Amino acid sequence: MTRLSAEMLAADTVEPITSAGHAQLGIAVLAGIAVIVLLITKFKLHAFLSLTLGTLVLGAIAGAPLDKAIASFTTGLGTTVAGVGVLIALGAILGKMLADSGGADQIVDTILAKAGGRSMPWAMVLIASVIGLPLFFEVGVVLLIPVVLMVAKRGNYSLMRIGIPALAGLSVMHGLVPPHPGPLVAIDAVGADLGVTLALGVLVAIPTVIIAGPLFSRYAARWVDVPAPDRMLPSTGGSPQTPAQRPSDDGELGKRKLPGFGPTLITILLPVVLMLSKALVDIVIDDPENTVQRVFDVIGSPMIALLAAVLLGIFTLLAPAGFGKERISPLVEKGLAPIAGILLIVGAGGGFKQTLIDTGVGQMVLDISEDWSIPALLLAWLIAVAIRLATGSATVATVSAAGLVAPLAADMSTTHAALLVLAIGAGSLFFSHVNDAGFWLVKEYFGLNVGQTIKTWSVMETIISVVAGGVVLLLSLII
Repeated sequence: MTRLSAEMLAADTVEPITSAGHAQLGIAVLAGIAVIVLLITKFKLHAFLSLTLGTLVLGAIAGAPLDKAIASFTTGLGTTVAGVGVLIALGAILGKMLADSGGADQIVDTILAKAGGRSMPWAMVLIASVIGLPLFFEVGVVLLIPVVLMVAKRGNYSLMRIGIPALAGLSVMHGLVPPHPGPLVAIDAVGADLGVTLALGVLVAIPTVIIAGPLFSRYAARWVDVPAPDRMLPSTGGSPQTPAQRPSDDGELGKRKLPGFGPTLITILLPVVLMLSKALVDIVIDDPENTVQRVFDVIGSPMIALLAAVLLGIFTLLAPAGFGKERISPLVEKGLAPIAGILLIVGAGGGFKQTLIDTGVGQMVLDISEDWSIPALLLAWLIAVAIRLATGSATVATVSAAGLVAPLAADMSTTHAALLVLAIGAGSLFFSHVNDAGFWLVKEYFGLNVGQTIKTWSVMETIISVVAGGVVLLLSLII
């Protein structure tokens, strides 16, 4: 499932449903995207419904029969959910286990205990990057922001000096590194190898998070010098709580039993290690009949790697935290509930992508890139940037851009197909502003006004996008 074969593509793609010219197709794409943008921004309609209606508008203006457009949409939706739905679900379960067991608190406590002074921003970016691997961005923010505020208050640090590195670590993981939904759906659409994309994503993420996090935070702290808002600080008797003293699931405040640091870290990194091992074995052995490669093809597949981490987490995270057998099933249900909307958005994005392909828009983009001599990676980044600015959603930008540029990957090498995914992911993070829910989340947690949020969060997101896009282009010249 890490790379769609030609047979799978053939099976999941219906015959082209229109032979409209480039001008008509161009108008259809602009109209479809405009409808999506308008419905999301002006009428506040859910992205799933907006993508569905935008797809129908696209098909109608492109001259496609309505039944054929619907068939393309449902085919794409089903294929996408089948490809990434289980992975998103397993990632959500692992994240919930990490949060509820206190494993995330253990990671935070251990790293902060060894950091101080000038190393604190680097500690925060390390914490956010590790925690951000299995957690969705919003969950990571909710977990880490109280820690950021307490560290800033206790250590008398500038809030931006501590907060920006944490946000950068979470955002980079969200946009560039699977198993987050955006990268997963782009990998599925483009037909990239997940292990190679993961390896290159980590490689791109390292310089990106350093520049956008600890380095940029020096300037952000000068531009916006605000104290940690007291109203957001958890307290008991006037003193900030340590993570081990936060309320447990039953609402009682007391000493929590936390999983060990080593077992928690092993659980978080297990799927990453397994998927990277598979990619390495595929490169070194390169023989599908070899027994060793076949074993790693199984244990390094995304589903098995994430499933193994979830099963391991039962013993390394839940058991030490005192979770009995009767509490595991309710925890899984709570972990799955929030991803229903994400799955629908991702699925609708896949339907939009399939309709783009079946109406001939993908071929049109391919022709334009050849006629205008625009590098495919740069074109992918620019398309994702445009949709991100318009919709405010990194996920919508990723799935839409992936559908538009997917045909460009047909003749690409494995590494360049992975870089195409990363170019899309980088573009999808460009300049978060008032139409992005993340913008308001950061604004409220940090107690900033709109102008201060733009100077810090929005600029940080832009730096991530530009630096990651630049590193991707540089790597394309080397590998």
